[in-house]
Amino acid sequence: MKGLVVVLLGLALVSAIGASPARRPVVPAMFVLGDSTLDVGNNNHLPGKDVPRANEPFYGIDFPGGARATGRFSNGYNIADFVAMHLGFERSPLAYLVLKSRNYLIPSALTRGVSYASAGSGILDSTNAGKNIPLSKQVQYFASTKAEMEVVWGRRKVSKHITNSFFLLGTGSNDLFQTKPKSQADVAALYATLVSNYSAAITDLYRMGARKFGIINTGPVGCVPRVRLLNATGACNDGMNRLAAGLAAAFKSGLATALAPTRLPDLMYSLADSFAASQANFDNPQASVFKNADSACCGSGRLGAEGKCMRNATLCSDRDAYAFFDNVHPSQRAAEVSAQALFVDGPTKITAPISFKELGEKR
Repeated sequence: MKGLVVVLLGLALVSAIGASPARRPVVPAMFVLGDSTLDVGNNNHLPGKDVPRANEPFYGIDFPGGARATGRFSNGYNIADFVAMHLGFERSPLAYLVLKSRNYLIPSALTRGVSYASAGSGILDSTNAGKNIPLSKQVQYFASTKAEMEVVWGRRKVSKHITNSFFLLGTGSNDLFQTKPKSQADVAALYATLVSNYSAAITDLYRMGARKFGIINTGPVGCVPRVRLLNATGACNDGMNRLAAGLAAAFKSGLATALAPTRLPDLMYSLADSFAASQANFDNPQASVFKNADSACCGSGRLGAEGKCMRNATLCSDRDAYAFFDNVHPSQRAAEVSAQALFVDGPTKITAPISFKELGEKR
């Protein structure tokens, strides 16, 4: 499956919407690593006809400042944008390959940050190989960025800058679509490999000075329209959801061990339980804040999931009423609600051990 599976974090949290993002950034910069729910244009600059791209209408139809495709798999902003807003920025930092093409990488890295996220990527290099920037390569790109920053600012200033910056990570769902474990032993081996590789990537970033990690866990991948399409009733795929739930649990326990203070002193993280938060909505669609939580707003055929979102596709008129914009990705409204869930305190809090808000404000 091309692109990335939706990460719907808190569709039932509409009552929490309304808190204004900070007017002044609480961190010096934000660095983003992950897949298409976070990609803001990197894939548009990758060669190859099979690279998943969001570079034509109707993507970006609601993007502020004039409807245009920006490389985001959304009708407007994506969740990286809304996380950035809550931290006090205007929107997500620009894509690494965009900044490189404009010779503006270092100014952005020193003032706003950089996004390395790439649609179709996963924790494993083999996931959709050759069609994206895998997580390991994204980490390498950050290392290169850091080296260039040090040439301009010096090691001491850059070290402080990185230590106080916010690192947003969201990946793992695409890996599930690329594997078909045949036994429980295969499932266990898959989880172990994904947790190990993910932990290694975070550890590499830690060794380069990163200390604040906001991590978005895998959601119920069996409930996206493209998967529902395979069921005659349009129901979620329970098998895929069990696989995703198991990975979410493995991340929760595995990362807690790998990122423990005894191993990585001063590291702080917030892990979002996106599976539990969004599964409740799919189990009880009547309670959903969206009028449509099973079909694509932009597409064609049954559930809007049989065709791609493109210029000649069918486009819904009320995009805020749809949880999904295309057959795998959330709408701008769903991304907004999801990001709010990461920062809200109280009974609706889905993050542990602290919220994204608390993580950003930590010193």
